[in-house]
Amino acid sequence: MNKFSRNVIPLNLSEIEHLPNGGRIEYEFFPTDLDVTAPLLHYICQERWKDIGIGHMVDGSVLELEFNAAPKIFKLYDGYLTIITEGWHLHLCLSPNLGGPDRKTSPEQSQARLVTRAALYRRLNPDGEPRSWGIQFWNGVGVKMMTFFLPNPFIGENDDLLSERKPNLEKLKLYEELRNTYVLGIQEIPYDRNPLNKRYISVCRSSRCLPSRDYQPIYDALQAAVTEAGIEDLEVCVSGCLEVCKMGPVVFYSDDATWYTRVTPEIAKQIVDDHVVGGVAIAKHIYP
Repeated sequence: MNKFSRNVIPLNLSEIEHLPNGGRIEYEFFPTDLDVTAPLLHYICQERWKDIGIGHMVDGSVLELEFNAAPKIFKLYDGYLTIITEGWHLHLCLSPNLGGPDRKTSPEQSQARLVTRAALYRRLNPDGEPRSWGIQFWNGVGVKMMTFFLPNPFIGENDDLLSERKPNLEKLKLYEELRNTYVLGIQEIPYDRNPLNKRYISVCRSSRCLPSRDYQPIYDALQAAVTEAGIEDLEVCVSGCLEVCKMGPVVFYSDDATWYTRVTPEIAKQIVDDHVVGGVAIAKHIYP
């Protein structure tokens, strides 16, 4: 396992996209490995959520969402970063997607879904003046994915347009901070570890299959076992469908992507004692 580095090695790669109106978009690219994209997205979504928007921009339509609070869930599952808020959620493929416990994703599909290019951008008007700033991601077949909109100095607090002669240039500080960190590499990442590498063990609470199987005793047993073992860097949580239907209760351990089925409170404690602590998986309950 590579040691996490707080210093991004610059790509020194830029590109210009010319627009039909005579304007242009200037892209400055940064690495897309998980130790770069995870800290970036954690920082803007968990700590600077008040300042950003998220959306898609294609010819003929624009979708833009805002945060009303920090996300309730910010986790990596099977390659996808899942961000869940009170009113909406999104998924963005940051590492190879296997296709669940049955490994249903082909190598070609996995590559196509994965973020393979990422850039900070400035959108300039026909006079060459910057008018919007953000982060753009592309997938493995070159299609634009999620866009993160950064603070715009020409937009006021109530989304009103400010005079072009009186922009609020304080709003460019986030863009400049991200550029210094992820594009130029002259400022350190503000974390000493990858925020998405925090281990978790999750219990499926989906009612899609076998709703009579109560997940709560499993959750309680896991939490008690983790507390008893004194494990501080493992989160016990619940999740939606973990893709092993009709074999519940289902438990997923993120550290080595292990799915457990037919889990009882006793097996839950054994998973923590033998697998999490001892490093030995409970073979009889592993799926598939």
